Amino acid sequence: MAKPRILFFSQEIAPYLPSSENSKLGKEIPTAMQARKYEVRTFMPNFGAVNERRNQLHEVIRLSGVNIVINDDDHPLIIKVASMQPSRIQVYFIDNDDYFQKDDDDVDDAGSNRADNDERAIFYARGAVETAEKLKWEPDMINVSGWISALIPLYIKQVYNVGPDFKKAKVVYNILRQPEIAPIDPGIFDRLAENGVKEEDIEVLKQLPFDNNILHRIAIQYADAVVFNTTEPDPELLKAVEDRGIPHIELDPEANNADNYYNFYQSLKEE
Repeated sequence: MAKPRILFFSQEIAPYLPSSENSKLGKEIPTAMQARKYEVRTFMPNFGAVNERRNQLHEVIRLSGVNIVINDDDHPLIIKVASMQPSRIQVYFIDNDDYFQKDDDDVDDAGSNRADNDERAIFYARGAVETAEKLKWEPDMINVSGWISALIPLYIKQVYNVGPDFKKAKVVYNILRQPEIAPIDPGIFDRLAENGVKEEDIEVLKQLPFDNNILHRIAIQYADAVVFNTTEPDPELLKAVEDRGIPHIELDPEANNADNYYNFYQSLKEE
């Protein structure tokens, strides 16, 4: 019997970014799922804080070379890969000099305070999903973590939904505890329209409350389930999840949650 497959689109993974609650989670849950007989692959942005030489990243030429147009500018997509140790899980890095280099005024390794975070999230979502599609590796479960990954459920469900690659996969959106991000530019809807999102879907998104949780709200709109990495979730986001009637769990980020994640994934597979 084939092993179930799980694909992680993560914001942070240790040791590629300095150890933090979120980067440790980005490593521990994929590793735990592999130990529980899942096949695992992972993606994350190649932020400027990633030490490519120490972590032995190398470019995958056959997956690189695409240009993603945002605001009428071409942004080259570069794909690099490394093996997470000791599990040897493949980690694919989405790279671009315009969006993922380190700035002196970044408040964290993801640059949560940047004014162009909507563009960065679009680039990561399109680049990661298109690359995953090229791998021809059909997952049963997709775990999406962090604000920079928040547009991935939209792209999987509404844009890259023609082929078989993601058809059977349940998409879980993982809301991390992290610094508040900079306000998102309302022009995000125009940029999404320029990047493959259909007009009818744009109209759905425009009905969502446009506040500092807009990226999370978009993810919740298209996810099959949600994990809150806190026992005190944002009441508005919790209500959005409950209004959609999709499964969710609230976890203590200080605890070892490997079994909780595994059991949650298993429950979704059985639906």
